[in-house]
Amino acid sequence: VQAVAARAGAPIGADFAVMSLSDRLKPWEVISRRLDAIAAADLVLAVYNPASRSRTRQVADARDVLLRHRDPATPVIVGRDVGREGESLAITTLAELDCGSVDMKCLLIVGASGTRVTESGRVWSPRFVRP
Repeated sequence: VQAVAARAGAPIGADFAVMSLSDRLKPWEVISRRLDAIAAADLVLAVYNPASRSRTRQVADARDVLLRHRDPATPVIVGRDVGREGESLAITTLAELDCGSVDMKCLLIVGASGTRVTESGRVWSPRFVRP
């Protein structure tokens, strides 16, 4: 999480949550409820274990849960192999997230309502946004 955030700018400068989307050890219903609570609380969310060869629907399902509370233009960072040879970082939006391109080598950071992308492509989240 820290490596992807550092490459992107300062997207986790305030409160944030970290979650796995793997439903191998806990039911999807638990994951979905937690996603809903995090989105309702307007926290930046870092997601690890987003998808695997046998778990292909979780990213799209998670995006649908988050979109109940988040603007479709919410910034999303997709870090792949960050810290390794061939690393990549992409900035997209919740609505435009290509769920099919996300795999176990990725870590996602989904912004909160105050998260912004600068003209230079850096992502940052202020510590507090007035409602």
